[in-house]
This record gives sequence, structure tokens and C-alpha cells, in this order.
Amino acid sequence: MLATEDFRHEAVFYAGPEGFLDRVAPFVEEGVAAGEPVMVALESPKLRALRHRLGAAADRVDLVDMGDLGHNPACIIPAWRDFVAGRSGAVRGVGEPIWPGRGPDELVECQCHEQLLNDAFADTAGFHLLCPYDVAHLGREVIEEAERAHPWLGATPSARYRGHADPPPQLSEPLPPAPGQPQEHRIAWDTLPALRALVAEHARSAGVSEARTGDLVLAAHEVATNSIRHGGGEGVLRVWHEGDTVVCEVSDRGRLDEPLAGRARPELDGGAGWGLWLANQLCDLVQLRTLPDGTIVRLHLR
Repeated sequence: MLATEDFRHEAVFYAGPEGFLDRVAPFVEEGVAAGEPVMVALESPKLRALRHRLGAAADRVDLVDMGDLGHNPACIIPAWRDFVAGRSGAVRGVGEPIWPGRGPDELVECQCHEQLLNDAFADTAGFHLLCPYDVAHLGREVIEEAERAHPWLGATPSARYRGHADPPPQLSEPLPPAPGQPQEHRIAWDTLPALRALVAEHARSAGVSEARTGDLVLAAHEVATNSIRHGGGEGVLRVWHEGDTVVCEVSDRGRLDEPLAGRARPELDGGAGWGLWLANQLCDLVQLRTLPDGTIVRLHLR
């Protein structure tokens, strides 16, 4: 691959462990042989299998556990940006954020992530990112969305690709309704202390540790503060439990038109953008939606 090539975002489809290795290992080996930096982010069982297949060449590859990196899909783009930052010439990556067993909310956020990659790296020449999809265990609708989110399907341009200039449709689709009817709490400067106490109470009642309770309280505070500053001066907080997860939802009348919000590390001296960034670092999942009547942010913490 020539360093002058545009960002190449490519989906490859496979079936079964051997099919996976047959599609991924040659791509990695070719990069290593060419002296290109290579990073691979996969579930740990696939990392082990690929390491065994690569042999000594694995020592020249950055192997990353996607289960750790991508448990919140919004944390994946920053990791790729860190990897390519400051490098010149060709760079290769393999990333598989979608695997069987992902929950419905996680799956949607992964699909949003895949589309956002096209915008995030549109100006990154020389970066070739391969995204494997397991056709034996993923539904047809997941494969079809992969065809829409990736400009390339193997060596062939995707006829279904929606274009990198289009924002992910997931960002403007309503979220599933909350179970029951969680009480609404007004967000304003004078209510923030009580809202922080409310979030902490919910987290502790769900058995969340004190450290993780603090993470959720801080994330909720940051997002609620964004509502006051950018959402018309106030917003609404709701908190509930879903299984083993505590969910905090902040809604307001503002509009957020930056699809990569929370996925781009803010400048240290910039002063803005830290709220959603911190929420993504602290929570297991963050859902962001901009709808005709305003913006909704849901924070999930297991």
C-alpha cells in the first residue's frame, strides 16, 4: 500500500476460526514484511489464535484486547488516532468491534462507530483498516449495515456504501423507551448537588462500588452541566436500573451537530469538549442522540 493512498476502510467477511485467520493473518503478515506499523484489536481468544499463527512476526504487532478497549465503542477511535499520530507512510490496523454476544445497545453504538471512522480518518493518508465480520454468527441485518458503513468489501468497492459525509443514522434515531416511568428531575445550577446525591443513591442501591459510583456521579454531573450551558439553561435527568446496569439519562432542548463529540480528545488548553469525553472514559456505554426536539445522552454503568 502506498503512503499517498487515502484512508482505506475495509470490511471482510469470514466464517469460523480458520476462515478468520485466513482473512486476517495474510493482511497482518504483509504489513509486517513491508515494515509497516500494525495494530490489531480483537477479542482475546482471537488474539491468541492470531499470535500463534503469526509466530515470531507477532512480536512486531501491537496486539490489543478489544474486550478491554472497545467495551465502550466510543473509546476505539481515540485509540486508533493515538496509533497513527505522528507516523508517516503506510499504517495498518485490524479492528473487530462487533462480535456475537454484544448487547443490542452496544451493537448499535458499534455500528455508529464503524460509520464515524470514515469521517474521523478521512484526511489520514496511508491508513488501511480491516474490519472482520463473522457471517456464521452475525445476523444478516448486521452484515448489510457493515456494507453500508464500509467503502470497501475486501478488494471490491461497496455498492451499498452510504458515503463518509453522511452522519451515522443511529445518531438521529430515538432510543428505546426506559422501563417503567422513571421520575424526571429538573437540571439547573441550583439542583446539581441534589442530582449528584440522587445518582449516587441509585448506584449504591444497585451494588456499585464506591469508586465506580464516583465515576457515574462525575459523568452525570459533566453531562448535566453541558445541558445548562448549551441546552437552553436547563434539562431533565432520569435514572433507572436495567438488569445489572444503572442508566442515567440527560435530555435538553439543545442540538449537538458534531458527530464525533466525545470521541476526540479535547485540547488541554481548549476548555471545551471535556464533558462527553470524560463520560466515555468513565462509563461502560454512552448513547448520544440529537432529535428534532433536542439532545439525549444516556450513561450506562454496570
